[in-house]
Amino acid sequence: MDFFIISIGFAFMLLGVFGSFLPVLPGPPLSWVGLFIISLTKAIPSDWVFLGITLVIAVIITILDYWIPAAGVKRFGGSRKSMIGSVIGLVVGLLSPIPFGIIIGTFLGAYIGELLNDSDEQTAAKSATGALIGFLASSLMKFILSLIYFGLFIAQIWEFKDGLLN
Repeated sequence: MDFFIISIGFAFMLLGVFGSFLPVLPGPPLSWVGLFIISLTKAIPSDWVFLGITLVIAVIITILDYWIPAAGVKRFGGSRKSMIGSVIGLVVGLLSPIPFGIIIGTFLGAYIGELLNDSDEQTAAKSATGALIGFLASSLMKFILSLIYFGLFIAQIWEFKDGLLN
C-alpha cells in the first residue's frame, strides 16, 4: 500500500514541476500535495509543522505568481489593458501548437493590449518586455520551489526507506 501512496505522491510532484511553467496547473500547491500524500504512509511519520510551513510557502508563492507579472507590466510603464492582454496572450499561447507559444503569447498580448490603450510602439514594447520578464521570473520562482519540494520528497523517502521496504 505504501508503494501505491508513494507513486501517487510522485505523480503530484511531477505535475508540480510541470505546473511551474504551465499556467493551467498550480505547480507549488500540487508539489505540496505530493508531500502531504507521502505523510499518509505508515513508514513516514506525519510532521504537521513541516506540512504547515510548506503549505504556507506554497500559498504565498501562488499569490506572488499572479502579482509578479502584473508588477512587471506596471514597472515597465504598462497599462491595465497591457496586463489583461498579457494574460489573454498567455492563454492563447498555451493553447497554440507553436513552440514557446506561452512566451510569445505573453509578449504579444501585452504589446497589443498596450497598443489598444493608444500608446506608441516603444511604450508597448517596453510594457510587453515587463510582462515577459514578470512571467519568466514567476515561472522560475515556482520551478525552484517545486524542485525544492521534490528534493524534500526524495529525502523523506530515503530517510524512511527501511520502513517502506518492510
